[in-house]
Amino acid sequence: MSIQEKVIKVLETIRPGLQADGGDLKFIRIDDDKVVYVHLAGACGGCPMSQITLKQGIERIIKMQVPEIKAVEAI
Repeated sequence: MSIQEKVIKVLETIRPGLQADGGDLKFIRIDDDKVVYVHLAGACGGCPMSQITLKQGIERIIKMQVPEIKAVEAI
């Protein structure tokens, strides 16, 4: 399984929690430096807490399960 496939699999486990709060996320890409880019949508797109969710939630979970990943950024 590729790194991208692993990341997408992890994101699919995170999405239901975001969707329960009216938000969502979409995988965009992984760059050569192993930075994952996602798009936060719905309630997450305009939420003032979205950076905390991104870094302490989404990024932490992805890095635990796919250690090759260096960071997660929203675009």
